[in-house]
Amino acid sequence: MNWATVWFLLPIMVVFTLLTAVPLFQSIYYSLTDFNGYSDDFNFIGLENYQKIFSEPQLLQSLGFTLVFAITTTVLITVLALPLAVTLNKVFWGRSLARSLFFFLGVPAQAILGLIWRQLFSPLKSGIFNRLLSLFSMPPVPWLSNDHWAQFCVIFVAIWMGVGWHATLYIAYLQAIPEDLYEQSLVDGANSHQQFLHITLPQLVPAIATSTFLIMSGNLKVYDLPYTLTGGGPGTSTTTVTQSIILRGVGQSQYGVGSALAVVFTFACLVLVLAQMGAANLVQRRFS
Repeated sequence: MNWATVWFLLPIMVVFTLLTAVPLFQSIYYSLTDFNGYSDDFNFIGLENYQKIFSEPQLLQSLGFTLVFAITTTVLITVLALPLAVTLNKVFWGRSLARSLFFFLGVPAQAILGLIWRQLFSPLKSGIFNRLLSLFSMPPVPWLSNDHWAQFCVIFVAIWMGVGWHATLYIAYLQAIPEDLYEQSLVDGANSHQQFLHITLPQLVPAIATSTFLIMSGNLKVYDLPYTLTGGGPGTSTTTVTQSIILRGVGQSQYGVGSALAVVFTFACLVLVLAQMGAANLVQRRFS
């Protein structure tokens, strides 16, 4: 046994145990009770809390919107960030400024950006975007007062924030691709489209796996952006699972229901992330 490795990993395992494993098992235990978060007098009720989750439309809607939000943003950020990174990797005047502008779009906290975009997407006639529409004699759009428009706004802002940051990640990988590969392909008569499909894209597979993992894992647990942008509304159309967990567990003193929802969501996230990692490994093997 390599004791140096054991001693090196020991602090990490202690932190993981205290901050992840113990709270997870506590949540599983409380999810089987009617614990309200305050009183020590609670009873074991089995799977009743899990039955509530799958029988209440509001909780199912929050779970559904969270999954749609995470999957949609992962796909669209990747699709937009890849060509943006290829463009910003080329030599042109003002390239450094362009890179900085796109990168800093996602630097401010999501809560702050949510408040800013809330003013831009105001459904009133005095809202900034509706004022712009009025210049073209177009009627105001109920950006945040309509279920579908509100969901669109939350997803749009998340994509707007993430594209520049992940494009910067791809640029770092692009700069590591040997120029010899492109020079050899030019000798063989390859055009820019063929170079992207057969050189750039295969070389970016590890970057795509890293980027999509970060987007998926981050947006599955999103809370501050939809909370500050829409408040989870209108109704519960943009309420995420993390919001539901906090509202049920803390706001409504239904700690057992909140714990059950957290457990279900944890395992749903685990399945999605493992599936994503498996797909990434298959693609990487295909191009290796």
